[in-house]
Amino acid sequence: MALFSSHDNISTNYFLAEIHPLLPFFLDRPSLKMPTKKTKTRKLRGHVSHGHGRIGKHRKHPGGRGNAGGMHHHRINFDKYHPGYFGKVGMRHYHVKKNTLHCPTINLDKLWTLVSEQTRVNYSKKPEGPAPIIDVVHAGYYKVLGKGKLPKQPVIVKAKFFSRRAEEKIKEVGGACVLTA
Repeated sequence: MALFSSHDNISTNYFLAEIHPLLPFFLDRPSLKMPTKKTKTRKLRGHVSHGHGRIGKHRKHPGGRGNAGGMHHHRINFDKYHPGYFGKVGMRHYHVKKNTLHCPTINLDKLWTLVSEQTRVNYSKKPEGPAPIIDVVHAGYYKVLGKGKLPKQPVIVKAKFFSRRAEEKIKEVGGACVLTA
């Protein structure tokens, strides 16, 4: 029995298309599912082992669990798809200190982005007053590099490292470089 009667087919299709654009297409066609008669399960009825062999076959984990047998009965797979899985290479490095080379950098042209624009404007209004302090380490950077130009405004920069050009440019505008630990 059809879901909708066919005498009002046009308006029904418009209604169904509003729900989902492909719904009228599926309802007009015979079932798009595979006939049950042709499924593997039906074909294997009457065959005792159902395609899984005789005694003791098709049981739990016949090849072992996980990576078992990588050097034995699964060796071909490991050699083909995971070369170098077994064995050692090189020497051990005891007590290795990682991140010794970790040194995030920032250039001079981005230096003023670490403080608000309002702060820069306030300090520029009072040139005789104290110079603003920009703590680069607090912002997550260790080294200041010399790319770009600084505004003609004295500034005190705190960092772990300064490049030569960065130090020159900061002192050129009347600022100071402070090394922190």
